Amino acid sequence: MSILNETYTLAGDIEIPKLGLGTWFIDDAAAADAVRAAVQIGYRNIDTAQAYGNERGVGEGVRTSGVPREELFVSTKLAAEIKDYDQAVAAIDGSLEKLGVDYIDLLLIHAPQPWSDFRGGDYSEGNRRAWRALEAAHRAGRVRSVGVSNFLPEDLEDILEHGTITPQVNQILVHAGNTPGELIAYCENKGILVEAYSPIAHGEILGNADVAAIAEKYGASVPQLCIRYTLQLGAVSLPKTANPDHMRSNAQVDFVISAEDMAALRNLDEQDYGDSSVFPVYSGK
Repeated sequence: MSILNETYTLAGDIEIPKLGLGTWFIDDAAAADAVRAAVQIGYRNIDTAQAYGNERGVGEGVRTSGVPREELFVSTKLAAEIKDYDQAVAAIDGSLEKLGVDYIDLLLIHAPQPWSDFRGGDYSEGNRRAWRALEAAHRAGRVRSVGVSNFLPEDLEDILEHGTITPQVNQILVHAGNTPGELIAYCENKGILVEAYSPIAHGEILGNADVAAIAEKYGASVPQLCIRYTLQLGAVSLPKTANPDHMRSNAQVDFVISAEDMAALRNLDEQDYGDSSVFPVYSGK
């Protein structure tokens, strides 16, 4: 069975494919072709965000993929800067319009703080307001499932205390060399599925000799090993690429990493993201 056919189950018996296509840094003009190529290969989980600036292209790819809408799982994210109910409602309407779809399968709050103050001030009240907007969209049937991204336990606790729906997903930075074990365990304990973005460490892990040696044991590439690692952690894996050859290769992960090698990858410390360190999530905050 291909990993492209395997799913996790969210609250409400909603199935989410274990392997998805990340679309960060794919230009809007190229997004439709990337999505169509991914769907043709067998991907059914497509992830975007308001901040990516490519919802229009992603939506075009979804609508013209040749696969019925109900067979695809489309996620997007509320911009991190929006910490107000009315603005969130308007932004959700905007995403539905840009995507050109009647509903979104998963909507996330992109970060607990605006990017300009990531891991900075207290935005808990704003997150509660934004979450109320997500809950309203969920009740209206415009969003099938709701969650967050980049949230730490204290951020999640506030939503759990004040919200009426438990976040179904927390999309966070997870890869061999950066495994936030306590956060993953917290989410698991609360019934929150983890999605791993940048499972290949934004490409910087490709030069790690230790990881390459482990990959060689399985006859796998470093990206395949890294994707398999996040899957065995129990997470959805979201490698990003617009290259159909890479999409195919990323889905060829039908091997099992041993407990010993999982431990080695879990204990690895590899957080040098090169030029990508300018982005808040890769800056060590």
